Amino acid sequence: MSRLTITLDDGLHQALKEASARQGRPIGKIIEEGLLLRGIKSLESARDLVARARSNAKCNEEEAMQVALEETLAVRNPNK
Repeated sequence: MSRLTITLDDGLHQALKEASARQGRPIGKIIEEGLLLRGIKSLESARDLVARARSNAKCNEEEAMQVALEETLAVRNPNK
């Protein structure tokens, strides 16, 4: 497991510590969950998703990657 140092606004850090205490979960787990909810995934997870989508859609790797790229951009830039 990797370690990461981040800088947070004091108020946000305090709120995160309080949420951790209320929920009985480590701060790292709360941050990890937030990243997953925002769609941040490992490369392995993304490749697995593309492989499953390609299998279900019966398309080749290039077609699947194009669809995945278009969908990812649409989610990340909803106003474009």
